[in-house]
Amino acid sequence: MKVVKTHIGAYGIIIQNDKIALIKKARGGYKGKLDLPGGGIEHQEHPSETLKREIKEEAGINIKSYELYDVTATNIVWEIKPGVYEDLHHIGILYIVKTDEINLKKEADGLDSEGACWYLIKDLLKDNLSPFTQYVLKKMKYLE
Repeated sequence: MKVVKTHIGAYGIIIQNDKIALIKKARGGYKGKLDLPGGGIEHQEHPSETLKREIKEEAGINIKSYELYDVTATNIVWEIKPGVYEDLHHIGILYIVKTDEINLKKEADGLDSEGACWYLIKDLLKDNLSPFTQYVLKKMKYLE
């Protein structure tokens, strides 16, 4: 059986001193991958409100400023449970985020994140990254 789903979210690109703030996904099609902090837009919520809320929840920091960077989409099919697959069309509104805070929330949020951490961009391996993270780092010329 296959379930078809579309998910729209707002995500933050936070880069400081050649490091990027990423979360490790705790569930879903990207489980175990490093992903941009962010998430789903709630009913009647503006994407910028989602961005601020999700970054606070997942990374534990406040946004100083943000600027729209890009909108992209990806599609994955993953097994939800034995014999049940989700065909996920994932749309991401991507923002460049500035913050004065450097201490990220390292503990899990109890939902989607196993915690946030700064990663040296040059040490990241493509296979460990979510599609949105790969897209951003390629577009910014950090990955080939």
